[in-house]
Amino acid sequence: MSSTPVKTDPSPSAPADASNRVTLGWSNRLLARPEIGALVAAIVIFIFFLIVAPAFRTPAAFFTVLYQSSTIGIVAVAVGMLMIGGEFDLSAGVLVTTAGLFNAMFCYQLGINLWVGAILSLVLCLAIGFLNGYLVMRTGIPSFLITLGTFFVLQGANLGVTKLVTGSVSSPNINQMAGYDSLNWIFAHEWQIGSVTLSITVIWWFLFVALSAYVLQRTRIGNWIFAVGGNAASARAVGVPVTRVKIGLFMTVSFLGWFAGMHYLYNYNTLQAGNGVGNEFLYIIAAVVGGTMLTGGYGNAIGVAIGAFIFGMTSLCIVYAGWDPNWFKAFLGVMLLLAVMVNLYVKRLSTARKAS
Repeated sequence: MSSTPVKTDPSPSAPADASNRVTLGWSNRLLARPEIGALVAAIVIFIFFLIVAPAFRTPAAFFTVLYQSSTIGIVAVAVGMLMIGGEFDLSAGVLVTTAGLFNAMFCYQLGINLWVGAILSLVLCLAIGFLNGYLVMRTGIPSFLITLGTFFVLQGANLGVTKLVTGSVSSPNINQMAGYDSLNWIFAHEWQIGSVTLSITVIWWFLFVALSAYVLQRTRIGNWIFAVGGNAASARAVGVPVTRVKIGLFMTVSFLGWFAGMHYLYNYNTLQAGNGVGNEFLYIIAAVVGGTMLTGGYGNAIGVAIGAFIFGMTSLCIVYAGWDPNWFKAFLGVMLLLAVMVNLYVKRLSTARKAS
């Protein structure tokens, strides 16, 4: 007598795997975004100044705020990426002035096309960025100290060389030199659209933010940046080229510092050698307010852009409201402290919800 085999209905593994997946709710995903705290703050500050500063309610004033934000935001994009990578650059502010001064004085003294000076200025800035990164990685000295030394060297060179060459502390006027018109269009062009003025730096700022966001979120290099900022030793153990990544980040700061220096030079035609001191803190504040952690490994470009917009909005709207502008620095300090506390709270809350 034959026996009929019993058929079993195999259970597919895919549904079982799917059932083990943890799906985060919308609140968890929202809290996981580094820029959420800055976005809420930007909305609150925007509404507040709409109420107390009638002059801010015009389109022209808003575009002026965008321009002010872009002058800080362009360099802050690179500074934010460097901080995500776990490092600081305190020389970024004076580097901007160095870039413009070198371009102006080199070409003026030799009587050559400004394009030559702009390219050589870029080479100089990239070399400074490379040197910063190389010294940090080679010596193991914290980047805070290395770039603080670079800050003093560049500040002294800006003042000393400018005074030696020109007899004053400002660069010569370059608006009659060959190459000025084309460079002015690239770095300082403005469009008049009705009652508002749109500066090309705002467009460049948006482009740099978009490029940074893409690199950080969609590329292998972005993964490396987060890895070296979170734990450089672990990143190196899994094959991440830590030295190359960090040197590249320092050179990125130098590149966008050069770009900002070109804007200031071709927008005003001359530069004061003492400019830029203190701006390095504004770049860091914009990054921190935008959700970038001081410990590295956390942040994004959108948050840094929002932080720069908060800076631009506050610096001008205090004037629009008719208040004493001397209070602006006090506001920056309070904003920085609040941003650090909010960022830590949001990150801890997000981590706790993921774990539960």
